[in-house]
Amino acid sequence: MAGVRLQWFKTENREGKTFVFDPLRKRFVLLTPEEEVRQKMLYLLVEHLMVPAGLVAVEYSMKVNGLDKRADAVVFGTDGGPLMIVECKAPHVEVTQAVLDQALRYYSVLKPKFLLLSNGTATYCFKAEGQGLVPLDHLPDFAEMKG
Repeated sequence: MAGVRLQWFKTENREGKTFVFDPLRKRFVLLTPEEEVRQKMLYLLVEHLMVPAGLVAVEYSMKVNGLDKRADAVVFGTDGGPLMIVECKAPHVEVTQAVLDQALRYYSVLKPKFLLLSNGTATYCFKAEGQGLVPLDHLPDFAEMKG
């Protein structure tokens, strides 16, 4: 997709509901408060943190303890390995220990280098170090994610 400019935040109304075009999934999706946060995080990843759009999987499915689960987004490296899990919540949902626990269940399956949690107001990023996760004071760009 080099040289192709993605169109972000394009909306349309259908039967009284607002839909937003997700340029990564290449389709319109219902614009819920959580979806708005997800779109803003995807925009941040691709447009500002320089993550190639083709390396971001939106609503990534996986098995967690035998159950079907979906991470809001997963950033992959060029080698196909997971680099970051992104978990989004609606702005009215606090980013609490329960949200972190949910993301940690995904983390236990994928074992990425980074974990990003956001409700659009509060955003937290963690880096895997040893057997634990260390909070970061910044969001890593793609070069740092790969590093």
